[in-house]
Amino acid sequence: MSKALVVVVTGVSSGIGRIAAEKFAQRGCQVFGTVRNPAKAQPIPGVVLVEMDVRDDASVQRAIQAVVGQAKRIDVLVNNAGGTLLGTVEETSVAEAQSLFDTNVFGALRTIQAVLPHMRAQRSGRIVNISSVLGFLPAPYMGLYSASKHAIEGMSESLDHEVRGFGIRVVLVEPSYTKTNLDINAPETAMKIPAYDAERAGVVGAIQKNVQDAPAPDGVATTIVDAALGTWKMRRTPKGQASLLSKLRRFMPAGPVDASLRKTFGLG
Repeated sequence: MSKALVVVVTGVSSGIGRIAAEKFAQRGCQVFGTVRNPAKAQPIPGVVLVEMDVRDDASVQRAIQAVVGQAKRIDVLVNNAGGTLLGTVEETSVAEAQSLFDTNVFGALRTIQAVLPHMRAQRSGRIVNISSVLGFLPAPYMGLYSASKHAIEGMSESLDHEVRGFGIRVVLVEPSYTKTNLDINAPETAMKIPAYDAERAGVVGAIQKNVQDAPAPDGVATTIVDAALGTWKMRRTPKGQASLLSKLRRFMPAGPVDASLRKTFGLG
């Protein structure tokens, strides 16, 4: 694909988004990276930082209009901005669930709706939505996070059918545990129900160990660039654990998958 492609990556302050933006710039793309507070954001070589809060309709519209005003088009949108939450479904308040969905699902919806008129007009485009292996697997003690990623999966597959006739394709990238500050410092639900205390402590410990032992974001970022610039494929899983889990989910009987998942999360 052309080196002059215009790429927008949301959430580039750190982690996966930051490295993905760097890699797009290294590939010769014209890259815009969104951050909530440009004054606090560290510069990224070859990347123009744009102020955007994916939770705010007006902020998203302003940012996308600013990009189009400068670059005249948008070829790739990468919806990377997101949050996480630890806690049982019973402990998760509706307000906490709404806040998580406002970033992970409605944030992506806002940016998609902002860029689609421009992509439809140019009759081309690629939208890359960052999901997770927890978009196709259960996630005990991360139920609402998993629900948000399941929602991204359903929205992405449906959207791909809707926009295909305009030369636009949608891709899901499904990473597993990745060593980022977001995952290391994952917030927990405010309410704690004592009945879950012992098991919760074991699960949180297992999750934190998996994150500490996980690879750096580089592999996920490479997968994102390939998903955006390479041949279209609905789902892309980074090499390693994510790819293995995807195969297990598709080809293994439900019983062994269930048992393996419980072991991974430290459940008896």
